[in-house]
Amino acid sequence: MAEYKASRTAVLVCQGRAVADGRRAVGRFADPVALQLLDAAERVPVEQVRAGARPRGFGESMEWELLSSTADVMAARTVAIDDAIRAAANPQLVILGAGLDARAWRMTELAGSEVFEVDQPASQQDKRRRLGELKPAAASVRFVAVDFARDSLSDLLEASGHDSNRPTTWVWEGVVPYLTPEQVAATVELVARRCAPGSRFVITYSTPSRAASFGRKALQALLKLARRTDPLEHEPQRSTWRPEQWRDLLGDHGFVITDDQDLLSVAELLGMTVRRADFLRLGHYVVADRN
Repeated sequence: MAEYKASRTAVLVCQGRAVADGRRAVGRFADPVALQLLDAAERVPVEQVRAGARPRGFGESMEWELLSSTADVMAARTVAIDDAIRAAANPQLVILGAGLDARAWRMTELAGSEVFEVDQPASQQDKRRRLGELKPAAASVRFVAVDFARDSLSDLLEASGHDSNRPTTWVWEGVVPYLTPEQVAATVELVARRCAPGSRFVITYSTPSRAASFGRKALQALLKLARRTDPLEHEPQRSTWRPEQWRDLLGDHGFVITDDQDLLSVAELLGMTVRRADFLRLGHYVVADRN
């Protein structure tokens, strides 16, 4: 993730959830908080996509397509992660790279849980501005600001009140692709050291695809041509993973994988009609438990 500035990817993800609210996986997905976290200018393209009429202009059409595809991913991914959180029902939830995640403000199931949001300082400052006086649904929300170049995340979690002797659900959503394999392995090791029995680790990742790599470059070129901001400009993809690699990495740190699915399978189970099936097929989520 880009450090020292608020993440534009976090805004795109939030816009995707705002588009999907009441439009994708109806009855299973809902995020009414997402729209509240967006600034006025960020809401404009969201409302256009929700209205369903594709604009004619090249730039507006590109933005419309990007948000529509993002909404599909967000609906499937969010439902899968939310279900894993509910099923674990742990007293602590740590969200790594929280961005504009709204779970602590929309999930009533967290009423008895302490939520720890981990992110770099600029992104947290931006989020707290957007939240304003919005009250959380969780028992408490603690912001753990981390300068990843200098700080010890374990020490900061400890100082923030995270209890490594109590079961914790860890959510690592939408971050792994922007980290090197070495950074991913180091984070898994850190999480493992703070996991009591009964803890759960939920991770999303991307599988290897030359076509996807080419498609991303093509999208960047088209956005530049359309004079639109590329939300991924400062967050290049640094790693892709295969399911067996997660089995080995997590297994080496005492976790047992209980679920690993691609997002297209999730979308199909939810009865969703998706625009880019290939896009969802490359995205996975894995659930691993500490017994």
